[in-house]
Amino acid sequence: MRRQGNDRLATYAMRVEESQGRRYSEPSHPFRNDYERDRDRILHSRAFRRLENKTQVFTQRYSDHFRTRLTHTLEVAQISRTAAKALRLNTDLVEALALAHDVGHPPFGHAGEAELNRLMGHYHENFDHNLHALRIVEHFEQKYVGFSGLNLTFEVREGIIKHSRDYDPAHYPELAAYALDARPPLEAQLIDPADEIAYNCADLDDGYEAKLLPLPLIRRHVRLFDSLYRTVDRKYPEAREKLKFNEVLKGVLNILVTDLIDSTRARLAKAGITSVAEVRVHPKRLVGLGPRRARVDRELKEFLNANLYSHRQVGSERRVIVRCVRRLFGYYLEHPRRLPPFYVAQSRQEPLHRVVCDYIAGMTDNYLLLQYHKYLGTRNYKL
Repeated sequence: MRRQGNDRLATYAMRVEESQGRRYSEPSHPFRNDYERDRDRILHSRAFRRLENKTQVFTQRYSDHFRTRLTHTLEVAQISRTAAKALRLNTDLVEALALAHDVGHPPFGHAGEAELNRLMGHYHENFDHNLHALRIVEHFEQKYVGFSGLNLTFEVREGIIKHSRDYDPAHYPELAAYALDARPPLEAQLIDPADEIAYNCADLDDGYEAKLLPLPLIRRHVRLFDSLYRTVDRKYPEAREKLKFNEVLKGVLNILVTDLIDSTRARLAKAGITSVAEVRVHPKRLVGLGPRRARVDRELKEFLNANLYSHRQVGSERRVIVRCVRRLFGYYLEHPRRLPPFYVAQSRQEPLHRVVCDYIAGMTDNYLLLQYHKYLGTRNYKL
């Protein structure tokens, strides 16, 4: 079995030969280690393919040039891989986690997620895309004769739920197998800051392309962007505005990723971290931006919240999306036999509201609208 060379891995990196393994025993592969096989299983899953038709921020009504949940995931994988290599982490594990980190997202981005969460609140439950991703890889993906799910290694399953938040063991007893009192390995900790850098920069780019974020507005509120723009403008005064924008955005991305690497490396050295065991018992997460660049990241996020995500054009579309999700959810509760056979069978084992939530969460944007039109009669509506 091929392994990432141990001479290239730091002592605090997760080694594949130290994995806690799979739920169901399988023979090793002659050319790929277990984390590479996990990456490939995620890559070939139906849930991963569906990301191509799930909204990141803009639906396809705007343009087919904007990020989808799939292209965003690939950008996160690229940033994560770069940082992991610089930090001498296990790049195979990092890539598997990056590719899996959004497979639990429902259609229509955060608007769809928020509405499913609100609807589940009526039953004193919630919708969490990380936990839904775990359900997907453990159960809903049906590709093997011997077991349900993808039979991923423990570290990938653990990273799927723990990469972006901590879960209180008292409130999530069903996750007891995942050592909720312990920190995840650094490879899992890396995914969330890489995700944040990726979507902040990408959303700024798409917002500018959509003409919802004019350049003067960006320069007025994002100080690092303005500083870099002045430099680029002096160097290329005759260049087209869009090309100067691109150059500046690359600079912002580079500064944030470089700081993520440098600050994490410094934090690990200061804490004297030399092993995965020490990472797991450390009181705080160790991967992240330093204080100065974290302020830049926060400023960019606040700018996008105030000027893009709450923009009236995005908001009007969000209201339509929320109505579609809400009404389709109610329809399936009233007509459970309209669910596919797999979910009808599931409803005999789990509460119907959970089964309906799972089904809608797996839909693409287009498929949700198709089902809405089919059952609720609004055939002439299109986002």
